[in-house]
Amino acid sequence: MPIAVARRLLPPGSIVGVSCNTPAHVHAAVRDGADYIGIGAVYGTQTKKLTEPLVGVRGIAAMLDGLGESPIKAVAIGGIKATNALRILHSAIAPNGRPLDGVAIVSDIVASREPAASATKLSRLIRAFQQEFATGIGIHSRATIVGSIAVEPALERVQSLFQEIKKSSPLVHQITNNVVATQSANITLAVGASPIMATAADEMEDLSRIPGALLVNIGTLVPDTKLGMLEAGYFANLNGKPIVLDPVGIGASTFRKSSVNGTCSSLRRNVQPIIKLCNVELLDRWQPSVIKGNAGELAAFAGSTEVKSKGVDSVGSGFSDPALFVQALARQERCIVVLTGKTDYVSDGHLVVCIENGHELLGQITGAGCMAGSLIATFCAAQASLTRGQSGSAAIEGQLVDRGMLYAAVGGLLTLEIAAEQAVPADGSAVGRGTFLSRLIDRVGFLTQDDITRLAKISIQVPGSPKESTRTGLRE
Repeated sequence: MPIAVARRLLPPGSIVGVSCNTPAHVHAAVRDGADYIGIGAVYGTQTKKLTEPLVGVRGIAAMLDGLGESPIKAVAIGGIKATNALRILHSAIAPNGRPLDGVAIVSDIVASREPAASATKLSRLIRAFQQEFATGIGIHSRATIVGSIAVEPALERVQSLFQEIKKSSPLVHQITNNVVATQSANITLAVGASPIMATAADEMEDLSRIPGALLVNIGTLVPDTKLGMLEAGYFANLNGKPIVLDPVGIGASTFRKSSVNGTCSSLRRNVQPIIKLCNVELLDRWQPSVIKGNAGELAAFAGSTEVKSKGVDSVGSGFSDPALFVQALARQERCIVVLTGKTDYVSDGHLVVCIENGHELLGQITGAGCMAGSLIATFCAAQASLTRGQSGSAAIEGQLVDRGMLYAAVGGLLTLEIAAEQAVPADGSAVGRGTFLSRLIDRVGFLTQDDITRLAKISIQVPGSPKESTRTGLRE
């Protein structure tokens, strides 16, 4: 029914809302004077028969953007419950910073044996998110972010995470590719953590209850492994466990792209409840804390044509402004983004940390990037452990991504790359790939926190700002 007709039939002052499934629907609602819009269906639902494609979590922000600065309120609808509401609220932020005003929930309340308790739980979660977003506790909040660009405090944060790894030996659950599983496990052990390489979907709920972190690496993605990834990430989010996503070779096939981002429109047309999980994209199911990739992988992930990829490798000279790219992608994905290469760039959507450590032999062995993912996940586990020690929980209520994961990502990269520099004989004698890999793992085990702070070659900047802080490693 047109809004104008509804207003003629209803009493003055009635609130009129419109369901929107596309940006065009949103523009029409603004034009016609709706009081609010319901964006969806986000997920499949049994409340009513759906006649339009699913929007998905990652489709909400574009429709919110269509509201511009209008006073029209917006809620998400369709298949929303306490277990996925925070995932939706966290991700559904328009480019102009506008969040959802709420979520519409039916079955999670009316089908509950304790509807009052269910409603209270949902209300507390939503209010906690709104407070976090307004006050700047979490990543990319509405509040003005004033971040220090001093290098020394950043290295002190890395140092504290290094100490926590040695103290707590966190469990790092890795669903990784079968080419690198052994060396990824070994480098995790070398730094002082405990790896588990479980892939079966049936194990994921139990494993998610163990403190630590989750690494999802799609290098040898197959449907059965994808089911494990979907469940592992879902339960990790529920338990406040950080997730590192490594979209290895994402540009190599449509299957990889659609599994992560849902580039196949057919995947949006499943109007049944989420039962056949192999038809669901990873990032509609869960929110990563960190996304790591080389230039080709992140370009394919972001839909950019500036950099090409060949299998798992990046082709060409890279992005014209890599710092600006990672900052923008971090804001879009609402998490930490790591761009690896000769120079690494790490951003939380505000600060960008540039790392100049490493050795050319890292690019000549299989799995260097995958090992970087393992070490980043290990440092993320340490950050979650420190948060748990301070608040009693691995995550703050209403917060899905901890800003401290920026320093975890930096710590993981510095550990690998400084160890790589030390793995090459100081006298300049030749070392082959096999010997280098063994020495690399050994050096990670021998590395000290003093090595990291002394040898780190990093700078911190805010793209678009003239301020920059630089520190070059001091070699002895």
